[in-house]
Amino acid sequence: MKKPHLPTKICPVCERPFAWRKKWELNWSEVIYCSEKCRRSKSKG
Repeated sequence: MKKPHLPTKICPVCERPFAWRKKWELNWSEVIYCSEKCRRSKSKG
């Protein structure tokens, strides 16, 4: 897959778009946050 064609989502914490990554290949539907930092700070925002 070429980079412009990767699926993207918006992180609910930082509100920035993030693209699909190989490490999320098997659980992309469950990925909500763009990073570990955002996942940890979900309750603060």
